[in-house]
Amino acid sequence: MRDTFPILKTERLVLRKIEESDAHSIMEYLSDEEVVQYYGLEPFETIQDALSEIAWYQKIWNEKTGVRWGITRRGENQVIGSCGFLNIAAQHFRAEIGYELHRHYWGQGIATEAIEAILRFGFEQLKFQRIQALIEPPNIPSQKLLEKQGFTQEGLLRNYEYTSGNFDDLYMYSLLKKEFIYMKK
Repeated sequence: MRDTFPILKTERLVLRKIEESDAHSIMEYLSDEEVVQYYGLEPFETIQDALSEIAWYQKIWNEKTGVRWGITRRGENQVIGSCGFLNIAAQHFRAEIGYELHRHYWGQGIATEAIEAILRFGFEQLKFQRIQALIEPPNIPSQKLLEKQGFTQEGLLRNYEYTSGNFDDLYMYSLLKKEFIYMKK
């Protein structure tokens, strides 16, 4: 992975590094129960929760195990969500994708646009061969979002994660580089 944090631009968005100054924006959407319902975290209650999340983003970047972009609209600097890769396994050319978006921006194609940008970056710049996602079965909107990008549901991982006091089942989704290139032609 690179040393300089990559900035990605799309028609409507700029995906950039998240800074401590973004803590209030992050607090706003990650304190929303609907936004974090399938995030594996309790809703944030304090600005320190947001600062801890930002510190984690920096940690995975420094350790080269992940990269998390803040989603902003062009011409605006407010972070309205985030997306990126985690659990990068460079030796296997593989990573997991994750994302969330402020509820006020749902249904506008913003998540689709951001995810397409990071998929392109992952396959073309980071040379991934496989990008995978873990989605809770009740999270139908996220499943549809990934399926629209060409992801395939591979199966159910039973009691795969323990979060918020529960054992969660997760669907494993994946997209291979050759599938992404084929879909974008």
